Amino acid sequence: MNEIVFIVEQAPEGGLTARALGASIFTESDTEAELRVAVQDAVHCHFDEGTSPKVIRLHFVREELLPA
Repeated sequence: MNEIVFIVEQAPEGGLTARALGASIFTESDTEAELRVAVQDAVHCHFDEGTSPKVIRLHFVREELLPA
């Protein structure tokens, strides 16, 4: 696997969550900077040495409400 993609969303209770596509990896944090570190740590823990993806892609999804 050369790349792993995470969907990043705002958590209802605050902070951010990241969920990997195609792998059972989930992490959360209070800030974007902390989330980047948490995602890297989670990926390194999930994969055996030498099998980690070369690229970690974060796809930020946010919801925005506009007045009608």
